[in-house]
Amino acid sequence: MRLDAVKRLLVGAPMPLSQARHERLGKSVALAVFASDPLSSVAYATEEILLVLLLAGSAALSYSLPIALGIAALLAIVIISYRQTVHAYPQGGGAYLVAKDNLGLPPALTAAAALLIDYVLTVSVSVAAGIDALTSALPVLHPYRIALCVAAIVVIAVGNLRGVRESGRMFAAPTYFFVISILGMVGYGLIAAAFGWLPEARYEPHPPGLEGIGLFLFLRAYSAGCTALTGVEAVSNGVQALKPPEGRNAQIVLTWLGIISIAMFLGITYLAFDFGIVPGGGETVVSKIARRVFGTGPPYYAVQIATMLILLLAANTSYADFPRLSSILARDRFMPRQLASQGDRLVFSNVIMILSGFAIALLVIFGGDTHALLPLYAIGVFMSFTLSQGGMVRRWLRLREKGWR
Repeated sequence: MRLDAVKRLLVGAPMPLSQARHERLGKSVALAVFASDPLSSVAYATEEILLVLLLAGSAALSYSLPIALGIAALLAIVIISYRQTVHAYPQGGGAYLVAKDNLGLPPALTAAAALLIDYVLTVSVSVAAGIDALTSALPVLHPYRIALCVAAIVVIAVGNLRGVRESGRMFAAPTYFFVISILGMVGYGLIAAAFGWLPEARYEPHPPGLEGIGLFLFLRAYSAGCTALTGVEAVSNGVQALKPPEGRNAQIVLTWLGIISIAMFLGITYLAFDFGIVPGGGETVVSKIARRVFGTGPPYYAVQIATMLILLLAANTSYADFPRLSSILARDRFMPRQLASQGDRLVFSNVIMILSGFAIALLVIFGGDTHALLPLYAIGVFMSFTLSQGGMVRRWLRLREKGWR
């Protein structure tokens, strides 16, 4: 009885199955729930580009702008592709169902495996980066970063165990707070730099790159920055969580996701270039930009708090989609059938616990180091994108529906 009482205190009373339809998400909440991962990834994507370019010397940091423009173009292409996917597959499922329908079972299972691994990494990376934002503002907390990461995952897991709509409300405010903070920092930074309102910097802007940095290093920086694309798949996996018409609402969410992500990513990269920001020193690039724009006043801490919150809560994207994909695989008998069952609160409780355990294990093994975890993203993210888009190309060529060209 005592264990049952603790469970009810943490996750709430059971919900009737008829309540499931009322747990659907509107567009504004869905943008916060499903787009928090791709929106939050702009907080570390620029830093990953600069860390690779720094291997060729500080002069090479000037190449961050063309690399960022290339990544922004790729993000736009992926967004357009997934708008078509959610229209063609309003039942959701993402790369797994698209590949299964068009390419066959082995490619579909490959896409599913890549996605499940990336969802675990999303939790680990987002939480680790969020704690980095916290320790950048409060260096005294740095020795406790792993414990803080574990505590954050426990809080997020409990929030999701309470049910979809409650977790949606929990994540909406921090997401929009982050968007407003970053766009406000970028907008004021651009204006203040143009009119000379900023105090004199302690460092010089990056000199233009005079020598080639080598194709391999350039491409490595490009792939590192492509962490900005992570999470786009989440919307296509979670279409059924949206209010009707599900496909149309998912397309709108994807469009706004793309516009906001590209604006923030290019803005942060340009300010890092213009201000001569060099990564490292125990402080994130976003923290250095905010400190340059706002000093150490309340606006600086607002940006850091917003960044920390969105990165911690970006893990919610995985908690929304890892369980759904697992349940689809369980129904197809590729995972244990218990993973297809919803709990008392109409969420996949077993899968949420499994996801949390794997994410905590990764954080402990890698010591909460974001830069060590991020390279693990690359293969899985682009494998799922490639299989999904390859499946869509085959679908258009086979069915030749309206607008297929």
